[in-house]
This record gives sequence, structure tokens and C-alpha cells, in this order.
Amino acid sequence: MRVAIVSAMREELAAVLSDIEHGTAEQVAGREFWRGRLHGHEVVAVQARIGKVAAAATATVLAERYQVDVILFTGVAGGLAEGVCRGDVVVASEFLQHDMDASPLFPRFEAPLYGRARFPTDPHWSERLAQAARQALPQAGLHRGLVISGDRFVASAADSRALRDALPDALAVEMEGAAFAQVCLDYGLPYAAVRTVSDRADDTAHGDFQRFIEETASRHSAAIVRALLG
Repeated sequence: MRVAIVSAMREELAAVLSDIEHGTAEQVAGREFWRGRLHGHEVVAVQARIGKVAAAATATVLAERYQVDVILFTGVAGGLAEGVCRGDVVVASEFLQHDMDASPLFPRFEAPLYGRARFPTDPHWSERLAQAARQALPQAGLHRGLVISGDRFVASAADSRALRDALPDALAVEMEGAAFAQVCLDYGLPYAAVRTVSDRADDTAHGDFQRFIEETASRHSAAIVRALLG
């Protein structure tokens, strides 16, 4: 089985990359794809870059060129739902694009010509990710449910409140997951995602975001992947 490990930012992926054995890198579509062995499994690791277009392009390369068997996304997100706190872990059960609005042609949030707004993750791999998170980070709160994606960094209390009002079951917000979910649905490719909550997606979200990724989120990602594949 060939497993893809993906993050949006290099810092989120750094600790995972350091665990890869016999790794080789190649440039494809402006991205560096690392191939090697990770905890006994053949893996392809890549920084997808930020945003839905970059995410979709990366997912397509993984499906077409590398023919991976599953895509696992790990990184950070902003907490939305009450009780989803900084340092908690969210395993997505489905994704939605919060900035998709083709109304009146289609209902708000619905992806045109798909007949749906919500794109599910793979139940088997999502359950495995949740178990790995419990094992690797027993002190962290674990949440499972809807994660929403959009091409803007949510960093104000007003924006966060508006998203909660429109999508009250959304646990967290980020910028790539829904694009991966849609492409993986197109290819029939299993996909699962886990996010460490870096902030509450409010006016303080940008404060020490970079430091949190480097000091906490990257280690969380590596620990969860290690528990999953080890």
C-alpha cells in the first residue's frame, strides 16, 4: 500500500519528513514530493501549499502520477464549535466549502453538478486516525465531525460567528480539506484528515500561529502518523 501524507505548510510536515527512511525527493508541478519508507510503509509526502486550488492540484498529482492508495492530510485548523480548544485534535468525518455559493442556480454551499455540499471522508481511515490520535495524544481533546474549508484565513470574531450561525455543526475551519475531499471522491480514492486546533479563528488567531505550528502542530502530526502506521 502506498500512503500519501500531506500538509499545507512545510512546517506542518517537517517532523514527518524527518522520520522518512531512504527518502528521495522530486519536483512535480512546482512541489517537492518525498518518497521513502515510513514506519514500514511506502509513503509519498508533500507540502500541498495553501488554499483549495493548490490542494486540488496536489491531490490530482498524487492520484494520477503516484497512484497512491490513500491520502492522509495533517495540519492545523481554527476552532469554531464550542469546546473545540487550542491544542485539541479534530478528525474530519466530512468537508464543506464555506465560500461556495452558486445561488440561485444551486443552493448555497452545494458544489455545482455534484448534488451535494458535504463530501465525506473514508470511514475506515478516519476511525484509524481517531484511534491513533487517542493513542499518541491522550491529553488532547478529540473531536469528530464537519470541517469547513475556504480561501480565506478566518481571523475575526465576527467572521467566526457568521460561520457558526450558517453552519452550526462545523467543528473547525481551514483552507484545503474540502478540495482534497472533492478530488478524492472523483477518483474513488480513500481520504482522511486530522487537524490540530491552533486558535479559535477569532481576532487573536494570527498571534503566535507560526510558533504553534513549529513547536506543537508538527510534533502532533508526526506522533499521530507514527501511531497510525507504526
